[in-house]
Amino acid sequence: MATCGLIEYQDASPEVRAVYDDIMASRKADRINNFWKALAHDLATLRRTWESVKQIMAPGALDPLTKEMIYVAVSTTNHCAYCIASHTAGARKAGMTDAMLAEVMAVTGMANETNRLASGYQVEIDERFKPENR
Repeated sequence: MATCGLIEYQDASPEVRAVYDDIMASRKADRINNFWKALAHDLATLRRTWESVKQIMAPGALDPLTKEMIYVAVSTTNHCAYCIASHTAGARKAGMTDAMLAEVMAVTGMANETNRLASGYQVEIDERFKPENR
């Protein structure tokens, strides 16, 4: 259960309902996810987070599937079960297969392992990898 509970559409203030309506319209959905219902306790956080998510996840240089798979990878690294589930569903909707998910998890696990090794060994960055030498 969410720390502060969830604010359902029918119990929301008009300002919160306006954000909910935008979420549903933008996502072509008929319901609000629990994440947004939890954030609705703080209208400023709800608005700011929705506007950021809407902007970042909008079409751009990266396609929607790639963005969702990145979200799954970062959510896995951050141990966010909610975001893993939500963005895995989003990635599947955008075309991710079981094989693609397995590969994302393999890359995520390998990146975490090698990141920790490089950090632990305090490996110096090769000159050729530095921005000024590219």
